[in-house]
Amino acid sequence: MSDAVIVSSATPPVARTANVLAKGALVLLLVFALLYPDQGNMRDKAAGMRAVGYPLASFTVPFLWWTLWKDKMAFPWVPDLLITVTCFTDILGNRMDLYDTVVWFDDWMHFMNTGLLAAAVILLTLPRSSGLARCVERGLAIGATGAIAWELAEYFAFLSRATDRAFVYADTLGDLALGTTGAVVGAMVVHRLWRRGLLLEPVPLPARAAAHTG
Repeated sequence: MSDAVIVSSATPPVARTANVLAKGALVLLLVFALLYPDQGNMRDKAAGMRAVGYPLASFTVPFLWWTLWKDKMAFPWVPDLLITVTCFTDILGNRMDLYDTVVWFDDWMHFMNTGLLAAAVILLTLPRSSGLARCVERGLAIGATGAIAWELAEYFAFLSRATDRAFVYADTLGDLALGTTGAVVGAMVVHRLWRRGLLLEPVPLPARAAAHTG
């Protein structure tokens, strides 16, 4: 019989509410983009791939928690919110036509969303006592991998049909650099918040298991 005690999450209610609202809004925006791709500014932008990939990404943490973690840790609201935000903001940016009307918006999205994704994985997988180097290492591993995977998906989805190949090459290199930088910044922010006593709950599964087997 395990003597593990499940600790209630200290996550602020606003994070929980924002998470639920972001997931609901994401689903609605995806349905709208599929039904009306022109109005959603998603024509020739892999709306179908996003409609499949984004729900899978935003509901991965709830699925894993329900099937594997619910008896070992409280629900990780903040990491789940960060992952959902990366999907929601991309669809919202297309819906508002920000990618085509704001010059720097695409660059900001690569920097911010890769940083949020790296921060979410760090919160889910590293103990709160981790040093800065370990946080940055994990952030780079997730951020660089995610940035490369995104660029490959973009290329096969619609950039391969672009007529200006020189632009595609430069844009891809810039996006990779921004994504990697965002991941490093995200890792540093998480580490800084941990040192200030924030984002300490819930304790990630590996750390909790080690605490009860030692």
